Amino acid sequence: MTHRIRLILAGASTLVALAAANPSNAETTLSFLIDNSPDTVAAAEALVAAYQAKAPDVTIEIEQRPGGGEGDNIVKTRLATGEMPDVFLYNSGSLLQALKPAQTLVDLSSLSSQAKVNEGFKSVVRAEDKLYGVPFGTAMAGGILYNRKIYQDLGLSVPKTWAEFLANNEKVKAAGKVAVAQTYRDTWTSQLFVLADYYNLHAAVPNFASDYTANKAKYAETPAAMKGFERLKDVHDAGLMNEDFGAASYDDGLRMVATGEAAHYPMLTFAVGVLKQNYPENLGDVGFFAQPSDDAAVNGLTVWMPPALYIPAASQHIEEAKKFVDFAGGVEGCKITVDTNTVQGPSLVDGCDLPADVPPVVKDMLPYFETEGKTTPALEFVSPVKGPSLEQITVEVGSGIRQPADAAKLYDDDVRKQAKQLGLPNW
Repeated sequence: MTHRIRLILAGASTLVALAAANPSNAETTLSFLIDNSPDTVAAAEALVAAYQAKAPDVTIEIEQRPGGGEGDNIVKTRLATGEMPDVFLYNSGSLLQALKPAQTLVDLSSLSSQAKVNEGFKSVVRAEDKLYGVPFGTAMAGGILYNRKIYQDLGLSVPKTWAEFLANNEKVKAAGKVAVAQTYRDTWTSQLFVLADYYNLHAAVPNFASDYTANKAKYAETPAAMKGFERLKDVHDAGLMNEDFGAASYDDGLRMVATGEAAHYPMLTFAVGVLKQNYPENLGDVGFFAQPSDDAAVNGLTVWMPPALYIPAASQHIEEAKKFVDFAGGVEGCKITVDTNTVQGPSLVDGCDLPADVPPVVKDMLPYFETEGKTTPALEFVSPVKGPSLEQITVEVGSGIRQPADAAKLYDDDVRKQAKQLGLPNW
């Protein structure tokens, strides 16, 4: 193992000799790359503090990166150049497969924590029968956060159809509130109306994922797949969004729905962590519902697996990094993450039970998980193909710049490029 020894108040040769004589003075420094969302930072800092208390000879230095496409490029570039920190946080599912994990990452199959990790999660960090990641957080869902006070004041009911959703929005707009918060400064947030609609797409076209992966189905040729882009257009054309949607940030969107400035914000339920950190007094005012379909009988939830912790094959501290990742992916690490950021959905680690006082966002999503057939994994977890430019395309549609049909064709082309990079057959 390579150790970094801090040389302070003495000549280097003297301290190196002392360290060799007394190994306990030697300290390993691990670097840890995470995204810069507030909930991620809070959980990472808590995990690091807890681990360093258990292993005082280890120092873990946290480095932050942006989210979205910019963050994806940073991860890919640093892996390719051998400059990736010793541990890094990144998506599971299709975006992981784009990193070619068998070539670039350390096999984590032998970690003791893997024995208690949910099999569904393992399936999204597996490549060539090896496991490359451990969970960072709970399962989550994509849908629509809503302000419960606005719904109560206006006498609104949770919609099950898109027509009902639009009708609710018109009543909100008439009351002088923002109906739908959109935050295109953080481009990744623009994707939710498309991605969260996958439950409805799967209900209409059950074989879409396999046909899409095999290049037998296209967004532009599948009306049910086009719906997500059309939802973006509907909301824009009806004038339901905040005026500063192009400049507003993710945190702006959460503030708006939490404080009652906006009635709705399409988002993943991992946002509960930021709500707890930044708007704790409003946490009980935010609820959640699945993205409505065109048929009230089709009402279910698109589910996301959390990101994972990985170790790059080029790390100089693989064994020590494994110990930290094993801790973070185990029961103790899971409980620290849950206690720090509150619960975002069902736990993926056996023995990491949810507290009784989960916030309304989580209470609203649990019935979907408790009813068979009311959830389905997001497309990126059942197909390795996800075009990297989707967030730019959805910004254009949501801003009224590009029409849904044109956007779908453009995304199909984006997907083709990604599939070829992955070496998938029939592309």
